[in-house]
Amino acid sequence: MSKVKVEVSGEFSLITSQIAPDKSISHRSVMFSMLASGTSVIKNFLRAEDTLNSLEIVRNLGAKIEDDGVTIKITSDGIKESSEILDCGNSGTGMRLFCGFLSSANGHFVLTGDEYLRRRPMKRVTAPLRDIGAKLDGRDNGNLAPISIRGASLKAFNYESKIASAQVKSAMILAALRADSVCKYTEPELSRDHTERMLKGMGAGISVDGLVTTISPMKELLSPLDIRVPADPSSAFFFAVAAAITPNSKVILEGITLNETRIEAFKALEKMGANISYKMIDDKYEPIGDITVKYAPLQAITVDKNISWLIDELPALSIAFACAKGISVVKNAEELRVKESDRISTVVDGLKSCGIETTEYEDGYTVKGGTLSNATIDSHGDHRIAMSFIIAGLKCGMEVTDIDCINTSFPNFFELLSKITKVKLS
Repeated sequence: MSKVKVEVSGEFSLITSQIAPDKSISHRSVMFSMLASGTSVIKNFLRAEDTLNSLEIVRNLGAKIEDDGVTIKITSDGIKESSEILDCGNSGTGMRLFCGFLSSANGHFVLTGDEYLRRRPMKRVTAPLRDIGAKLDGRDNGNLAPISIRGASLKAFNYESKIASAQVKSAMILAALRADSVCKYTEPELSRDHTERMLKGMGAGISVDGLVTTISPMKELLSPLDIRVPADPSSAFFFAVAAAITPNSKVILEGITLNETRIEAFKALEKMGANISYKMIDDKYEPIGDITVKYAPLQAITVDKNISWLIDELPALSIAFACAKGISVVKNAEELRVKESDRISTVVDGLKSCGIETTEYEDGYTVKGGTLSNATIDSHGDHRIAMSFIIAGLKCGMEVTDIDCINTSFPNFFELLSKITKVKLS
């Protein structure tokens, strides 16, 4: 089990364009390329374990891939049955989206993942897909991987989801593209919308009216992608928190997607008092620009809305809570319990180990700001937990174990962190 020791940081100023490319968009770019006629061109693809697994799955499904290390070109003439088990690694996004993607493909497919992914619930995707005719099965009656998929003819649907989940929505949209008629998907609050944006940009018949997404079946193959993947705001947010909690510090994060469904955590940090500004640069498939974050004393806040927009950033935001004045509250966040770890429990237990007063609830927790203390934190194989408590170490020093998981989303994390403080890996 690998680990890292992080030393306390002094004030710093960092300008970087080296934040990891967006994980969600990288997954989708290679997958959606198989729906296109012609060759899709993808630049700045995230070369991390999870996304490289998705690229390998696409290769196993018959796509021709050219990769010179800078640009990936993908050409496909349809999904082919694979003799290989399709390994999603640690990626819930990959597994859930491929369930929808493959549900109407000709052939039999098996999706699996690492020990952590095989524990994560999949019924939120497999159940609604089964309801429209998909033939999916797995352990615990289709709730746990490996997931077996036998391509089938899918019925049109008018589905009302009880949870705001971009993964569930995306799986259903991908299934709807090959359903027998127009489909509608309704969610309780707007979740991240990369799938809708990207597919619409490729020519798919998708429209969004408030919380209702309408999808028309594909009559022909879509236009190929020509995309430069922007930097990932959820990865950038670790360094935003680093600047916000370190006196006299500043970070400029370049080339980030400014999609409103992806920068809610930055907005929350602003509400806490951090000095944050945004500069738009481009807007094709996604709005892209720079984010500047400067230190300021932080105040406690309540987070109970748009939870699906900051579900990945809440562990890091909780480190800011621990450094703020007052008691911060997180509500309506049950979704945290079914991520790479039970992030409610892992955040609460980790903060308690650091001497911070917290209370856990079924749908969230409270954090009383105080003084972080040095501790040893087990990431439980969750890259967000690992990086969040490493950032906490900038205030008090920290040892974090089981850190190999960081490679699933942010391979150059330690390279950037070493520009701020001393890091010892072992």
